[in-house]
Amino acid sequence: MTLVFLLIACGEQTKTKDFDAEDSVDGAEVKKGVKPQADEEVAVIETDYGNIVIELYPNIAPRMVERFKKLISEGFYNGTTFHRIDPRLGIIQGGDPLSRDDDPRNDGSGSSNEPNLPAEFSDLLYERGAVGAARGTAADSANSQFFITLKRQPAFDQRYTVFGRVIEGINNADVISTAPIDPGTESRPADKVVINRITLRK
Repeated sequence: MTLVFLLIACGEQTKTKDFDAEDSVDGAEVKKGVKPQADEEVAVIETDYGNIVIELYPNIAPRMVERFKKLISEGFYNGTTFHRIDPRLGIIQGGDPLSRDDDPRNDGSGSSNEPNLPAEFSDLLYERGAVGAARGTAADSANSQFFITLKRQPAFDQRYTVFGRVIEGINNADVISTAPIDPGTESRPADKVVINRITLRK
């Protein structure tokens, strides 16, 4: 069965659910036929596993790109972790400020103090290296968390906002995806995979 993950925000837990389970994205507008144009700045995720460089697509997802860059400039992501590593789905997910603390049970339930963002769905495919905005069951619930797909994941197409693509360091993301998983969980790393910082670079 094809699975899709949903980030449940606002105090609820992150969980994986069946793709054909009830979800409130049906009817959401999808931007089609627009070629992505890279922002003048790239985002550089620095980890102990190496850097991951992301080009951003403001013409595809202007609100999410603006939010991501704002939070980067504020140092929001520094010291957070890739709190979810899911080899089945081929994703690594980060961007939760609660991942800084010592309680792994709340990882995935945090966000910034900024309001949630409306969906910016497009027909860009979730291919290897796509960067998406994690969200809850509501289409308009993206905030600060993001994920990187390490393999083709058609179940995400037109259901999660694509706002960038990895252009350097996808092999480093692959290494992160091999980190040991905490026994008894499906996707929680046994040890923290820290995002040392994210910076913007021209």
